Amino acid sequence: MPLHQQFSRRFIDRFMTFEPISLIIFALMAGGIFAFLTLTGEVLEGDTHAFDEEILLALRQATDLAVPIAPSWVTHAVGDITALGGVTVLSLMTVLAVVYLLLARQTAIAIFMFLSIAGGWVVSSALKLGVARPRPDIVPHLVEVHDMSFPSGHAMLSAVTYLTLAALLSRAQQYRSTRIFLLATGILLTFMIGLSRLYLGVHYPTDVLGGWCAGAAWAAGCWLLARRFIEREPKNSISIR
Repeated sequence: MPLHQQFSRRFIDRFMTFEPISLIIFALMAGGIFAFLTLTGEVLEGDTHAFDEEILLALRQATDLAVPIAPSWVTHAVGDITALGGVTVLSLMTVLAVVYLLLARQTAIAIFMFLSIAGGWVVSSALKLGVARPRPDIVPHLVEVHDMSFPSGHAMLSAVTYLTLAALLSRAQQYRSTRIFLLATGILLTFMIGLSRLYLGVHYPTDVLGGWCAGAAWAAGCWLLARRFIEREPKNSISIR
């Protein structure tokens, strides 16, 4: 059989033979996409407006909407947490992770990780421009913002970056406990960053939910592709098993 036919057959066989964990990841990806599309429809129709406003108002003092309900030190901590979802920090984390994988001779995962995260960032920007939802103005913003509101860039990009980093870095780990720790850390950071955007008054709750759904779906899709086609063992290039 010619080489290109062997390659094609191995690629198709590898894609079609799903393991149970791969089916779970696929279900998470499909569920995230469905939830995002459903939520986007509700947002565009204005059905979530009352819910969004109620949550934002509940996080502020009734006598002064510029003052959060928590002490000032909490506001300072939330500002630090939200910075973890900013472009500067996410870019630095991505570069450091890619360099680590390259030094560990995990070239395939390093390249795939960079392309996955960069692609997620492009999708996030496109979704914001497509929906073009203005930022909430019901409460004063505690940080300066300029772009559109839905989906939350911090929520989506943190999910894309931290979940993808956790999923792909875990493939280079020998022990199950370290893989679980990486995934739990990625989920925790994504969750905290999304909530910080609500507290600061710069996003509606549905913005954050939309960002989580889209980002998690993207990360799950990347994880699924990595499990199917990228070797876990150190290699100098991507290989098909």
